[in-house]
This record gives sequence, structure tokens and C-alpha cells, in this order.
Amino acid sequence: MTTLGALSAYVVANQAIQTADILQLPTSNLRRELQHLPCRFHVKQPTHVFQILATHGRNQKPRMSTFSVPDGNKKAEMGSSHGDPVLVMSKKKRRSKDPDVEAVASSSQSQANFCPNSEQPGSQGILLDKLKAVHLHVLASEQWNASLLKLCHRNYSVSATNLVHYLALKCLDLEQLNEDLSSVGLLNLETVNSHILASLTAAIRLLETLKLNSLNTKENIGPGIDTQNRMDQLKNEKFTIHTMKKAFPDGELLLGPLQHDRTTHIMATVGQEALGSEMLITDLIKMGASIIRINCAHGNPSDWSEIIRRVKRSSQLLEKPCRILMDLAGPKLRTGKLKPGECVMKISPKKNATGNVIFPAQVWLCHKGAGPPPAHFTPDAVLFIDDQEFLSKINVGDTVRFHDIRGRKRMLKICRRLDVFSGTGYVAECSRTAYVESGMELYVKRKKLKFPIGKVVDVPSIEPFIRLRVGDLLIISRDRLCEQDELPGPTSSAPTIACSSGLLFDSVKPGDPIAFDDGKIWGVVQGTSISEIIVSITHAGPKGTKLGSEKSINIPESNIWFEGLTSKDLMDLDFVSANADMVGVSFIRDVRDIVVLCQELEKRKLQNLGVVLKIETKSAFEKLPLMLLEAMKSSNPLGVMIARGDLAVECGWEKLADVQDEILSVCNAAHIPVIWATQVLESLVKSGVPTRAELTDVANGRRAGCIMLNKGKHIVEAVKFLDGILDGSSIKM
Repeated sequence: MTTLGALSAYVVANQAIQTADILQLPTSNLRRELQHLPCRFHVKQPTHVFQILATHGRNQKPRMSTFSVPDGNKKAEMGSSHGDPVLVMSKKKRRSKDPDVEAVASSSQSQANFCPNSEQPGSQGILLDKLKAVHLHVLASEQWNASLLKLCHRNYSVSATNLVHYLALKCLDLEQLNEDLSSVGLLNLETVNSHILASLTAAIRLLETLKLNSLNTKENIGPGIDTQNRMDQLKNEKFTIHTMKKAFPDGELLLGPLQHDRTTHIMATVGQEALGSEMLITDLIKMGASIIRINCAHGNPSDWSEIIRRVKRSSQLLEKPCRILMDLAGPKLRTGKLKPGECVMKISPKKNATGNVIFPAQVWLCHKGAGPPPAHFTPDAVLFIDDQEFLSKINVGDTVRFHDIRGRKRMLKICRRLDVFSGTGYVAECSRTAYVESGMELYVKRKKLKFPIGKVVDVPSIEPFIRLRVGDLLIISRDRLCEQDELPGPTSSAPTIACSSGLLFDSVKPGDPIAFDDGKIWGVVQGTSISEIIVSITHAGPKGTKLGSEKSINIPESNIWFEGLTSKDLMDLDFVSANADMVGVSFIRDVRDIVVLCQELEKRKLQNLGVVLKIETKSAFEKLPLMLLEAMKSSNPLGVMIARGDLAVECGWEKLADVQDEILSVCNAAHIPVIWATQVLESLVKSGVPTRAELTDVANGRRAGCIMLNKGKHIVEAVKFLDGILDGSSIKM
């Protein structure tokens, strides 16, 4: 049964037009149901009849659906609707975008007043008749889904109706009709998603005016099947273009007001790194971020509270509004924790191809309570010293000496002294590679005497990982931790990584493809047991790809099914409702997930909490219209995030561009703001230099209501750069 198409069929019988909807009727029952539907439009005069053939599946026989439009002769009676086709909407046989639905159109005149039409297929008269047929098709879809639309909250009444109109229009092959409309200077029907019915009505009126002017006479075109009365009502009703454009202006209800001439919000993701820098969040908001995102899959309520406190404080100090989105972790499959690595830090100067040092490593030296370095300085390494008193004796120009963990003598030359928020720090240069660990002693030599300045403390552990290459085997265990940080040799056993979700082990079978870390690593399941899965790696980097803790696992072809909200999600939802403006719902797959979410929101009386549906599975993409209509039953501000990481893995890399465009079109029709997310300006965020493809991606992202940046070393520079791209004056230029 087609879910993305709301195809409404019109059948002329006993001088009535009856409607049906493939969206709600099983294919096998469609013909039987059509015979018992109540009448909606009564034919009171002869008409042109347009027959639309709708087929469901390749082997199904076509079922005829008929449209009627007035022919201008009030005296004749309507007769048979059968006749030889004289008009085809499509020049060539062409499948619609939905592979299960094909639509063509034919035209015949009523038998009572039949005469060959002398106008050419591209003429304004035939074009007007075709457009009226499409108009009736859209109206019938609204009528057939009236019971569903009545359940939507009044805030979404107009938007939900326009979404149904959009789905009805998408079911038809309108390629030829769009060409004909363009030939007379009218808009393409694929560009009017946000106001379908109003645009159709306006086009019909313009064509009627053109037809009258071309004939240079006043023709009395009758109202036909109540279409003219319906169009007259639209002038003062809610379905005007002006009203539709104002239904949800710029997504302000969810995302907040836009600053200056900006048309798109900037969202920045932050995590633990925000706690280590007093100025990070302030700099993000100052550079143009209007939304801060926190992922509940990482950190804890204590960390989140401190981040939120800093966001609110910085927003008030800068007098710039900034909202907070918190993503629930959802039922995502992730790799388990790996055994922590050693607490060692490598300090490396930059070298040329011959191994000569061209730029010494920049080291930030300070007391452990002084905090991170200033925002304008990005060091290669940070060393915290345990004794503030001894550290204060350092002077610019001194040379700090130490022995690294290999026993080799190394030196740090003090270049600058900088005052930071809660103390003093020093910028030092290191010209030789050194390996530093906690407890290492530092000292200064003056007049052949040693002056100790303290010991190094709090050296972080190396992030553990497994390096996987094509052809390697990987064992996924229910509860076992992998203790290797590199792939073992041929004589060793395969590396093991944990996954605590039992659903994974119950759902996969040999031969299933499996992806890790948003598709950076691919493999095929070789064997399964109650507690282990053996995977053969089929895709990885030329030198191998690292797989670490808490990385995603995707099984695109599996029928694995998750609960909508986990127990952790429900606990986190209580925190989110009290501290954030929006909640992001991860890994939704079906209308049932939306029902559960709305029940939990209603239980907590959270009618004003913004809700962002994260579309990151194939099922969610296919059922997006139904999920939007279900979410529209509540009053919560609603948005959609295109989470392209998992979505690309689930739907296929080659389809991602079409998938994200379709999501944008559906949400535009529903007047729902979209968040353009995942790997936006990723090279700039991580390395400080963007790629040309990323610039084009951002340009496409301007169609969305918000563009999201993930966390990284150069996130502040990325926000500033993105703000320049989104600046209103640059867009106008």
C-alpha cells in the first residue's frame, strides 16, 4: 500500500463524482470501496471528462478514475463518460517518482454534446481543462481525508490540509502539464508546495482570463461541479497564498526569531569541551549561533546543567536570543566501551618532508585550576601543573626542562605570559617530539641551580580504538570489552567489541550487510550465535579505519524493531522539559512512535515544548507524511531534522540527495521548519579549511530553516564562516 501518495480517484456514476484514497484503502478493496462512497460533487451540466489511470504495482490492472469539468454548455445533459483518449498528460511513457503509482490522463467529451475539439493539446482551452481536473483531484483528496484532518490541532489545520493537497498532487505525472504551464508564463506546479490549492486556483483564473481575451468575447462559463463557487470562497478563506505563507512564518514558533537579514538559523552542537572553556559558548553566540544543541547520548545531567547555565548567561550578556535543543539518545545501536588507553600525551612539532622542524609545537602551561587557554590561542598540547606557587616563578624567556617517559631530555621555551579568566598561563614552544605522562617533574635552571616548578597532572588517556582493514574479522559480543587498541596479527584472534542491545543478536542473519560509525566501515555478517556475531570487513580506508567506543551500528536490510522511547529517554525527557526549549526525538520509525511521544508530552503537560523529529531511518522517510499528520494533533511547535549520517546508510549513499530534497518538499508543504544536519562544513570544523563541496552543501542548506554544525576543534571559526554565507546582503549580491 502506497504511503507517500494520497491518490484520490474520481468515478462518475449516477451523475455523481465519488472519491477514494489509496493512502487509506488497501489495493484489493479499492474497486469495491469506490462503489459505496457518498457523493461529494454533483454534476449539474455537461462536462469534459478526464480519465486518470492509476496503477498500483507493475502487474496490477489499471483502475480508471474520472474527472469532470464544465464545457460551457448548460443545456446539454451529461451522457457516457467513455471515449477514445485524445489527450495524454505525459509525452512519453514515464513512471512517476513513486514506483508503485503511475498516472496518465485522457480526455473525452460527454456523449450528449460530443464534437471533436479543434484546439491543439497545448492550447489554453485544453490546458485550462487539465488544470481544473487536477484541482478537483486535490479537492477530493481533502474530502476523503477530512476525518483525519479534523483530528489535527487548530494551529496546524491549514498546514495539514496543504500537506494532503501536496500528496495528492505528487501522485500525478505532471511533466507535460508543467511544460504547458511554462509555455504561457505560469509557475511550475512543483514549485508551489507551500500553497497548492491557492496556486491552482490562481492559475485557473489567469487561464480563464487569457481564454476570454483570446476569444475577445464574454463567455458564460458555468460553475460546473461547484468548482467556481469553491474558488470564489478561497479569496476570503484560509487557503490564499498570503495566508499560507504566514501559516508558520520562518519557523519562529519553534526556532525563535531571526536576527538582522538572516533567513536561516545556525545551530551549534556542544559537549564536554564546553565545560573546559569559559568562552566557547560565548564565542559561538557572538559569532552567530542562535541555537545550542546538546546530545543526551553523551554526558550527564550535571554537565548539561552547567552548559545550559552558560548558554543562558552568555545570551543575556550579549543580548542575543539563543534557544536550546536537547536530543534524546533513542534506541540507537552503538559499540560498547573499549578498555581505556594509557594516560600519555604526545607533543609533536611540525616537520617537512625531510624531517626537519619547520614550526615548534605550541604548548599551554598553567595551573590545573586556571582553566583552558584563551579562545584566540589554539595550542597543540595543554599541560596542567599541580603547584601554582612554583609556576608563578617562571619568567618569559626561561627554559623549562624535563625527561619524558622514554628518559630523553626535552625543553619548553617560555614565549608569552597570558592572563586568563581564573589565573595565569604561559605559552611555550617545544622543538622536539616528547611523550608526557602524569607525575613528570618540570624544573628551570638558573645559574647552574635547579628550581622545581611542579609536576604534570591530569594527562588524559588515549582514546581506545580498533583499526580495521578490508578482509579482517570482527567479533561483536553482548557484554565483552575489547582490550586491543590495534588489530592483532595473523596468529592472534579477531578483535572483539561489545554491543549491549540484545535486539542486534536476535535480528541479524548471515549475509546481512552491517555498517559502523555512520558508514565509515562496512562488513557482512558471516555467522551468528546467542552471544556473538562474526563480521567480515568489506570496506575501510586504505590504511585501515579506526572503530572506537559509542559508534553507530546500522543494519539496513534487517527487520530489527525498537521501542520508540527508551527508559533512559523518559528520564532525560523530564530534565529536557525543565531546562530546554526543544526536544529532538531520535530514530523514530513509525506513527506509533509519534503516538507514544505525544502521550508522554501530554502526561507531563508539555504543550509548549518544541518537538524535532529526527529522520534518520528508511522507515521514517517513507512514513514522514503520516508521522507529521499524527504529530499535528498536538499543539507543540514541530520541526524535522534531516540526520544525514544514519539516513545515508539506511537509504543508500546514491539516494541521499533525492531523499533530502523530498523531505524538504514534504515539510515545505506542511509548513514545518527543517534542520539541515550532519557533516555540514565538517572539514572546516575539524581542520580549519572547508572543501568546495561543503560550500555547495551549505548553499543548498539555505532552503532549510536551520543549519546545524557538529562539534569540533574549529567550531567557532565555522560558525563565523557560516554566518557570513547566510548574511542577507551576501545572498542578495
